[in-house]
Amino acid sequence: QVQIVESGGGLVQPGGSLRLSCAASGFTLDYHAMCWFRQAPGKEREGVSCISSAYGSLYYGDSVKGRFTISRDNAKNTVYLQMNSLKPEDTAVYYCARGPFLGVVRTAPVASEYDIWGQGTQVTVSS
Repeated sequence: QVQIVESGGGLVQPGGSLRLSCAASGFTLDYHAMCWFRQAPGKEREGVSCISSAYGSLYYGDSVKGRFTISRDNAKNTVYLQMNSLKPEDTAVYYCARGPFLGVVRTAPVASEYDIWGQGTQVTVSS
C-alpha cells in the first residue's frame, strides 16, 4: 500500500525547534520529488520545502529560508523537515506529499502535481 505518514508536530515556544518526519511505504521516495506543504486556518496551502529526486535540488519558501532544513534518509525511506527559530506565523498543519517520478523542484511546488499526501501534523508556535 502506497502511503505517507507524518509525525513530529506539537506545541513549541517562539524560537524553539521541531523536526518533522515523513515516512513513506509502498514506494521509494528517493525516486520522487518530495515536498512539505502547510496550511494555516483561513489561508491557502503553501509549499514550504522540497527535495528533488536522487541528489537533486532543494527548494525553500522565502518565509522559511535560513530556518528550515529538508533532508532525506534513503535507508529509512523518510524525509525530514528540521524547523528552527520557529515563529507564531509558522503555526499550521504540515503535510508531506509525493511529487513526480524523477522530479526536480526549483520553484514553488504546485499542489495539484503531488499525488500522495499524508494526514498532516499540527505545529503550533505559541508562548
